[in-house]
Amino acid sequence: MSEPRKILVTSALPYANGSIHLGHMVEYIQTDVWVRYQKLRGNQCIYVCADDAHGSAIMLRAEKEGVTNEQLIDAVKAEHSTDFADFLVEFDNFYSTHSEENRALSSEIYLRLRDAGHIATRSVTQYFDPEKQMFLADRFIKGTCPKCGTADQYGDNCEKCGATYEPTDLKDPKSAISGATPVLRDSKHFFFKLPDFQAMLQGWTRSGTLQEPVANKLAEWLDSGLQEWDISRDAPYFGFEIPDAPGKYFYVWLDAPIGYMASFQNLCARRPELDFDAFWGKDSTAELYHFIGKDIVNFHALFWPAMLEGAGYRKPTALNVHGYLTVNGQKMSKSRGTFIKARTYLEHLAPEYLRYYYASKLGRGVDDLDMNLEDFVQKVNSDLIGKVVNIASRCAGFIHKGNGGRLVAGNAAPELTAAFVAAAPVIADAYEQRDFARAMRETMALADRANAWIADKAPWALAKQEGKQDEVQAICAAGINLFRLLMIYLKPVLPALAAEAEAFLNVAPLHWDDHQTLLADHALNAFKPLMTRIEPARVEAMVAASQESLAATADPVSSGNGELVADPLADEIDFDAFAAVDLRVARILKAEAVEGADKLLRLTLDIGDAQRTVFSGIKSAYPDPTALEGRLTMMIANLKPRKMRFGLSEGMVLAAGPGGSEIYLLSPDTGAKPGQRIK
Repeated sequence: MSEPRKILVTSALPYANGSIHLGHMVEYIQTDVWVRYQKLRGNQCIYVCADDAHGSAIMLRAEKEGVTNEQLIDAVKAEHSTDFADFLVEFDNFYSTHSEENRALSSEIYLRLRDAGHIATRSVTQYFDPEKQMFLADRFIKGTCPKCGTADQYGDNCEKCGATYEPTDLKDPKSAISGATPVLRDSKHFFFKLPDFQAMLQGWTRSGTLQEPVANKLAEWLDSGLQEWDISRDAPYFGFEIPDAPGKYFYVWLDAPIGYMASFQNLCARRPELDFDAFWGKDSTAELYHFIGKDIVNFHALFWPAMLEGAGYRKPTALNVHGYLTVNGQKMSKSRGTFIKARTYLEHLAPEYLRYYYASKLGRGVDDLDMNLEDFVQKVNSDLIGKVVNIASRCAGFIHKGNGGRLVAGNAAPELTAAFVAAAPVIADAYEQRDFARAMRETMALADRANAWIADKAPWALAKQEGKQDEVQAICAAGINLFRLLMIYLKPVLPALAAEAEAFLNVAPLHWDDHQTLLADHALNAFKPLMTRIEPARVEAMVAASQESLAATADPVSSGNGELVADPLADEIDFDAFAAVDLRVARILKAEAVEGADKLLRLTLDIGDAQRTVFSGIKSAYPDPTALEGRLTMMIANLKPRKMRFGLSEGMVLAAGPGGSEIYLLSPDTGAKPGQRIK
């Protein structure tokens, strides 16, 4: 028997500036499934992650919310940790890049690079916001495109004509933070000499560490020649100060990947059996894998291995790169309700539905993954309930009724059982290669065969015949053993269902090698429904809740580190657009909860010359909706009606507040009458 492997696994660090959404969950579920598989095989597999807690975006959001940077990132970390745990993503350590371990490691790596001659300094001219007294990153500058003349474009590219340029080329530049006209200033910056590692990177990226399409993309950058990488930012900046450089801070992308090391080091301090150098040292024989999205490949496949090489640490064994999530074939959309937060999903649906659906779609490639909501419902109901759970529910009743819940000895399906056992190496290889879609196909093909065999034997018909009870028990015992094998193969994807199955089967937690044995003359526990079908109404309610909760959220822009931040100017409109909005005084004639929706109230509104029905996501603030009846509020009367499962919503009432119980309907001053237009 081979020695257990030593494996360290990371997912990309979620940015501590917003909530986790279903696009993020692709990566964390993908990683967790692979880690759980390795642990099921008996390997030492450590899974660490952390919140990416530095950068201008966090500093600005904390200032806007009137809290300290530390208060903000602590609150977001608590939210992220809860979301991950509720999706059954099981980290060995979930930490923060704003830690003493990360500060020390970042400084050490920088100093090693500097002392080896891999750091350069030179003056850089860039825009400075005179009101905020800070240098502006490209994404915080807006102006008129120098190529096509389109207004309100970002500091490095035009969304209209696609041109790229320097921020200093913009016409009429404005700070996206304060609106002030920025001025040009010089500042000393620090650069990592990435070209020093050109030859090493050309070899490393073609050594099997990357999927071929990713290696091909990197070859384009490598062939065109690498540039030095700006690793410094000027105060004010939330991050770590560069050693021997007062007022200069590490750019967030320098210390973010070092956060992998810091999180593991923090874990080592609490688990003495783990040795930091055994996993990160230059001569390490352990395996190191990063799971990342395709938008941050350059940081992980060029900058990161070069930093590690230059500082005397080992490089990753491999990177697993995945694509983006689309919903119903399109980019996630707030207006369509398909930009779904992890928490919103969890308020409506069980986490393992999504875990299985993602697994069934995830192959080895970097193609985008589409979540078609109708297919999601159909596939989960068909595969998990109609195929897998159905085997146990079909057989358990006969065993409890006819044999006191005890499996008889023997095997009534030797050929089928042998096929199930023989599939283990094939499914194992699919898991190992991170081809979860193939693993799920192989497993569901087995489930189909088991169901067909049981249907052919028809124990329910035999149970009605004299003298057939022993045959019924043999068939059902074989069915339960086939179900047990399926649960072993599905356990990395469905750990909660596996735990429920283990309780029913009355067995210790299953391991991969348990597929080599069967249960015989074994007592089962009482059978309880293991999983319920997805009701389409729950999915519709989730989409509706996402539309309501995100209706007032600004469009996102890239934060420059693979995450999204709110664009401070994204909600600007001109006067003509504002004048076209028909704001009316409305009286609430009736307010009632909507059955099947967690957040919606149905409001019947009098707007003077007509009555309108509006669905509004304010239920959490008004648990007794009848208290709203008779009250005046304001509504947008010319909003295009939106068809919902619950009916047609014919407008939008206006409300404000941070959410939850703190949502406040806006009301006009006394004296206003229904139907009056607000000007």
